[in-house]
Amino acid sequence: MNNPFPHELALGDVYYSPLLLVVFLAFMAAVVTVLILNKLKLSHFFYAPSYVFVAITVLYIVLIDTYWIKF
Repeated sequence: MNNPFPHELALGDVYYSPLLLVVFLAFMAAVVTVLILNKLKLSHFFYAPSYVFVAITVLYIVLIDTYWIKF
């Protein structure tokens, strides 16, 4: 009953949850996505851009967790 995925990430002698890495990567991807939306002037079509940012971040968290880094 071995799980091939790591349960924690080690940086030196400190162990971190893989969720921390997933959230960081999702946040950075959401920032890039929002910058692209702003550059293309598509963000003014949204009623509440801050809620869209949170929704994009959650979407990236789910996608990264499902297909790349599993925690």
